[in-house]
Amino acid sequence: QVQLVESGGGLVQAGGSLRLSCAASGRVFGFNVMGWYRQCPGKERELVASITSGSITIGPRTNYADSVKGRFTISRDYAKNTVSLEMNGLKPENTGVYYCNLEQRTYGRVLWGQGTQVTVSS
Repeated sequence: QVQLVESGGGLVQAGGSLRLSCAASGRVFGFNVMGWYRQCPGKERELVASITSGSITIGPRTNYADSVKGRFTISRDYAKNTVSLEMNGLKPENTGVYYCNLEQRTYGRVLWGQGTQVTVSS
């Protein structure tokens, strides 16, 4: 079974940058979506960014929360089974635990990583 391991979280000052990475331990096949979610204490987990697997004629499609558009970039490396989130221009409001998510729609499977803490100081 595929397992997800996140890395790259930490403490950064406002305006700084961080790069989160998520590595899948096994092969990821079929139509799938990988993404990053953020969760704050007492609040629901919310989507930050996601990226789909590509098709023969259409490349991967991305989706971003309005609050991070233009600052965050999600990408994936199919050969290395990784998905990354480049976060630039970080703000204190971006603080939270970031979870890597994999939705294998072809097989109806959803997996979550253990989360990595991101703290942005003002």
